Amino acid sequence: MARTRRVAVAIVAALAAGIAPAALGGAAAVAATPSPTAGETTETGTVVQEGGPLVVPSGEEVVTTRVTVTLPEGASGPVEARLLLPITWDFVNGDTYPLSWDITPSCSVDGGPFRPCPLEDPAGGLNRGPHVATMPVTEAAPTITYDIRIEAGRDARRWKDVTGTLDVGAGGAPDLASGPVGFRFAHNTPAPGLRTTVLARDRAGVLWQYEGTGLPDKPLKARERIGGGWNAYTSITPLGNRTASGEGDLVARDKAGVLWFYQGSGNPDAPFKPRVRVGGGWNTYTAIGNLGSRLIARDKAGVLWDYSQKRLGPPAPFEERQRIGGGWNVYNAIVGQGYRYSAVARDMSGVLWSYVPAWQNYPDFAPRTRVGGGWNAYDRIVYADNLAGSRVGDFLGRDKNGDLWLYEGIRRGGNDVPPPSRRQIGHGWGIYDTIL
Repeated sequence: MARTRRVAVAIVAALAAGIAPAALGGAAAVAATPSPTAGETTETGTVVQEGGPLVVPSGEEVVTTRVTVTLPEGASGPVEARLLLPITWDFVNGDTYPLSWDITPSCSVDGGPFRPCPLEDPAGGLNRGPHVATMPVTEAAPTITYDIRIEAGRDARRWKDVTGTLDVGAGGAPDLASGPVGFRFAHNTPAPGLRTTVLARDRAGVLWQYEGTGLPDKPLKARERIGGGWNAYTSITPLGNRTASGEGDLVARDKAGVLWFYQGSGNPDAPFKPRVRVGGGWNTYTAIGNLGSRLIARDKAGVLWDYSQKRLGPPAPFEERQRIGGGWNVYNAIVGQGYRYSAVARDMSGVLWSYVPAWQNYPDFAPRTRVGGGWNAYDRIVYADNLAGSRVGDFLGRDKNGDLWLYEGIRRGGNDVPPPSRRQIGHGWGIYDTIL
């Protein structure tokens, strides 16, 4: 103890006299400190996101945020940065979805090339911690810049504001620097290929198109004219998902029972190519609907049949029909649900029932589940895919006054079903005799 006090007094005296402590011999061994390496320093650097939280427009847009990291003085050796983001978002019906479903990050260090840095779950899908995007390893330097590029899909908007943490150190440990990195997912209008459309035929036979906006406050744009002569058909059915970029097909049955195929053109101003004849005999069916790219048709005996499109060859021709089952005459409306191969059906008392595929016994459905009553208030029920920015499909109902109501879809048992709540998004829709 006495020797320690003598050394300390000697150092203080030497400093006061302007003498370097190294000249004191043994005291120099006590004062010398090696340069810190990653994982050893007790100092903390800084993490600064330029411009604050990155605004990420939803819908096929790519944006980049820059994060500047200042390491503690003397830090050396290889370092790695890891971006930790929340794991899930709670949906209204209790389901959860990982953020990695909706965004695709790539990363660059100090202006180097961008490389994929996908969000991964260290717990192996057990959702026991945040998802992690790992940046490329680099050598420690006083300042390191990380550019994080985010490609966001249509559904990213549901996340709103997300704050993660960027940890920098040996193996991504937060021993050199750690700080917040934020993302603000905007409710902008998605790209046309991510927006659905609603079609409606007026009583003069003119077909009109309403583009979906993907925005909750105003889900439909003003209508645009496709063309006349559509009153030649007794049934018009979409195939696949229609988009504002002119994608999506139709089939239409004329009064002689001939089915015609309209392939999507990819041109939103003229969304269909010239029609192609599929074949006759379709007047045997009392209802025609779709399950994504498949047709379903109910005959006069109440048997439901499945027509799958051929994967090879010219568009439109279908494989030989397959029987789904009988008893479908109890329903006065059958509505298919896009690519999910599911359907809802309304019985004569106004109760809506949900059907999901029985994958082990294709093309049959699993036993139905009850959605709810009161659906006889509508003379048209339409599956509208995504109008208002919900991840799952929306439904439309037109009442007998011509008012249009939106049900933002929820998931139940692997199926999109309309919830009890609704809101009015239009009026005057009584001018149309078909909505799809």
